[in-house]
Amino acid sequence: MSDSKDLFDKCRSFEDAKKVQEAGVYCFFRPIEETYGGTVVTHGKKRVMIGSNNYLGLTHDPRVIEAAKKAIDRFGTGFTGSRFLNGNSVLHEELEERLAKFVGKESALVFATGFQSNQGALSTLVSRHDVIYSDQENHASIIEGQRSALGQTLKFRHNDMEDLERVLSTTRAKFDGALIVADGVFSMSGDILNLPEVIRLAKKYNCRVYVDDAHALGVLGEKGEGTEAHFGMKGQADIVMGTFSKSFASIGGYVAGTEEVIHYIKHKARHFMFTAAMPPSAAATVLECMKIVEAEPEHLANLRKNAGKMSDELTRMGYYTLGSKTPIIPLLLGDDFTALAFTQKLYENGVFATPVLRPAVPDGCALIRTSYMATHTDSDLDYVLTVLEKLGKAFGILGNPERTEQMEKIAEKHFGKRGSSKVAAPAFTQALVGNA
Repeated sequence: MSDSKDLFDKCRSFEDAKKVQEAGVYCFFRPIEETYGGTVVTHGKKRVMIGSNNYLGLTHDPRVIEAAKKAIDRFGTGFTGSRFLNGNSVLHEELEERLAKFVGKESALVFATGFQSNQGALSTLVSRHDVIYSDQENHASIIEGQRSALGQTLKFRHNDMEDLERVLSTTRAKFDGALIVADGVFSMSGDILNLPEVIRLAKKYNCRVYVDDAHALGVLGEKGEGTEAHFGMKGQADIVMGTFSKSFASIGGYVAGTEEVIHYIKHKARHFMFTAAMPPSAAATVLECMKIVEAEPEHLANLRKNAGKMSDELTRMGYYTLGSKTPIIPLLLGDDFTALAFTQKLYENGVFATPVLRPAVPDGCALIRTSYMATHTDSDLDYVLTVLEKLGKAFGILGNPERTEQMEKIAEKHFGKRGSSKVAAPAFTQALVGNA
């Protein structure tokens, strides 16, 4: 009889999720039955959704829905093949042309998902003797793209430009090509990348710059063009990546850059070449969202108003929000169980939020990731604030100076945040608009 282990032993011994379920604080895979504006129905009850990435609230816009239906009528439900061979369509090509113009690049390439966009581009561009300089808080899709790349990856402290220069100065000469990679808006903390300093260091150390605008597209800049527009630096990053599964109400992703770089990725990236194309309804949805975003600034204005209100009120209550100036407003709580229990109580009180635990954040840095939409009404937000104030006091989070001091120390150690997270409304709005 063989002494070798069974491949599935790890599955049988996996108890983490079961223990959370048994404790009654399992906050994952909640089935959404219906959605309306800023609310959802789950387990037969209507709840205010503050865990969505639907920042502009366009998933229920009648024009977007009609565009998706028309695309299905014209093309059917799917293209059933890779764009490289038999799945390319005029919708994809129109989307790429409009997208490149919108984000200020020569060319763009649309992938089936945002995850694949990062995997495909990074694994294709970074060869064996090249290096990626990666922010420690980068998204999992970037991390997987780095793992797929043949070159080496070196990390720097989150949004810490002094640490980035330290790493660059001691290692850059060891490699051929170099790529600095970072989120434009970091998905957990809501931080905005210090793009001006990244560009300065990239020029000094002969690096290219890759910005993941998944949470910046539709959010930052005068019209939602992203991080470059936010800083008045359109065209400064070499490659901009983004997704359609957030502000643009669909699914899919893209990379945008010079014609020659996009042409290379288009013919070399296996994640693009061997994956079926975005379905027609998804591509048509994004095209319609782009038209709306360009023509109707009120959606972005309402998003910023709602996010500003929540930032001000949550800070006034005493929550530690890591000073976020985006619609992603984290509530730093500390330990994993507190975050799970708090999220469950929110759910029971009619608020749908999401916990963020290890390994998505460092040990002892668990948080509730709240995020806000243009379609939230004042009554939605006021209800959320009422529940958060009640539960914050019940959990001993609010009105506890010792806990506030503890959260500030955690934030400084792991997130580089110092002092109060209080943000005034004008400053919040200006932070979103940037210098555009």
